[in-house]
Amino acid sequence: METITKSILDPVTIHGRSLANRLVVAPMTRWSATDAGVPTDEMADYYAAFARGGFGMIITEGTYTDDLFSRSDGNQPGMVTDEHLEGWKQVVSRVHESGALIISQLMHGGALSQFSDDTIAPSAVQPLGVRTPERNGPTGPFPMPREMTANDFEGVKQGYVQAALLAVKAGFDGVEIHAANGYLFDQFITPHTNLRTDAYGGNARNRLRFLMEVYAALKAVVPSTFIVGIRVSESKVNDLTYRWPGGPDTAREIFSVLAEISPDYLHIAAEGGRWDREALYPDGSSSTGIAKSLLTSPVIANGGMHDVQLAKSLLNSGQADLVSIGRAAIANPDWPRRIAEGKPVVPFFKELIKPSLTLAHTKRVLTKYQAPCEVV
Repeated sequence: METITKSILDPVTIHGRSLANRLVVAPMTRWSATDAGVPTDEMADYYAAFARGGFGMIITEGTYTDDLFSRSDGNQPGMVTDEHLEGWKQVVSRVHESGALIISQLMHGGALSQFSDDTIAPSAVQPLGVRTPERNGPTGPFPMPREMTANDFEGVKQGYVQAALLAVKAGFDGVEIHAANGYLFDQFITPHTNLRTDAYGGNARNRLRFLMEVYAALKAVVPSTFIVGIRVSESKVNDLTYRWPGGPDTAREIFSVLAEISPDYLHIAAEGGRWDREALYPDGSSSTGIAKSLLTSPVIANGGMHDVQLAKSLLNSGQADLVSIGRAAIANPDWPRRIAEGKPVVPFFKELIKPSLTLAHTKRVLTKYQAPCEVV
């Protein structure tokens, strides 16, 4: 029997939508919206560059879903007001001009807020770590969150529903529910931040219940062709060393439950940027591979996927369907075209991810290193 070898440049389908290739721009915090969370012309330039550069799909930075408790950062974009809607329309239009799909990542910070001292979470558990002082918000330890009530559950759900409907109006091809990196839904998934004894705490099914309810609520109101994906991770922005306690056994529990709702795709993030460190288990299995074995949905792998051989090996070993790229995409918005044409890529420099980074600063850094900054 002939073996079919997949390439990162091969076309692929997600929820009936065709992508030019298997390369996805990962969601990356950029702090580049206005103080009111409105997307800017600069943001439209930024996202359009990835589309012109050949990426099949682009996932936006985390976008807040309500004006109550969801916002986690200053200059974070929102999907709440008419002004947000109009700003995002410009971004989406620019991306679609080059034929790429664009997904809005919808995010609730929960207990991890760089923006407010008034936070909610599954349980009143103070987050590990401290706030990043360079983000121009409150400093010191994260505040003690208030345990969510029934009204809070409904408020969060309705925020996501309204944000998804605005994303439809803006022309997005879909949304990604951010359930990774230590934010609200991940706080439900993680045992030490979810001490609830009701239907939303305890076993894996209960800890995933709210995420699944929100997913179902979104699917009930968006068009049938609209993509609704989910992103999960083990490590967190405030705890990079955290791993699921049971390793592959925990992965099987979580993905078995998520398989019941069959999200349009599952995106498995590696917060530290290393798939081998964050997704590979001692027994040789991987979180992405386990997800592929249990779900019929496409799986997106993340973490060092600019290593072409690693990306190809995951596709061809049945451990992923697509790969998402972050830092290498910032340094090379035309990364897919460079790979296809055999051209060298620009190394990523730490100066490109300084806190309070602006896109203009990105251009200055790339100019310093004689990178192709004209497409950023």
